[in-house]
Amino acid sequence: MKMASIHFFVLSFMLFTSLFLTGSFATVGDYGSEENVTKKPKLEDGKLLSSNIAIQGLVYCKSGSKLIPLEGALTRITCVAADEYGFETTPLSFLSEATDAKGYFLATMCPLDVAEKRVLKECRAFLEASPWNNCSDPSDINKGISGAVLHSYRFLHDKNMNLYTVGPFLFTSSP
Repeated sequence: MKMASIHFFVLSFMLFTSLFLTGSFATVGDYGSEENVTKKPKLEDGKLLSSNIAIQGLVYCKSGSKLIPLEGALTRITCVAADEYGFETTPLSFLSEATDAKGYFLATMCPLDVAEKRVLKECRAFLEASPWNNCSDPSDINKGISGAVLHSYRFLHDKNMNLYTVGPFLFTSSP
């Protein structure tokens, strides 16, 4: 009986010690720690994009060593958004107007385009379509395929808008 009591005490002590040590190490960032519990992400003020944005850039056709402004090309803007609690929601995506004769495009998004209680976190600009069959292969120069992140802007006081510049983007002819 005395031997059983000693074994019970030793096993209880070892179990308690192992739980205590495991619990103290778990707070360093292991699975199950408080840090890994799903919490509301913090939306850092000033780091998120405003809902009043404009994106401008140029689109060219690269033919040999020549760059030709591409009239009628389209770009796509895709933004990751967060809900009122900071969790990512369905991305917002829209097309620019067709480029002008100089290859210039301007895409704008007004506050009504962003659903209520959503905040834009990150936006990227992509090449979408070329009007020329002989110059319709998008290139990843300036991230035209992988997406140019909108990161620095100029504030337009008269329009109350952040103006981002990307590119220039290039389409090429088939090899």
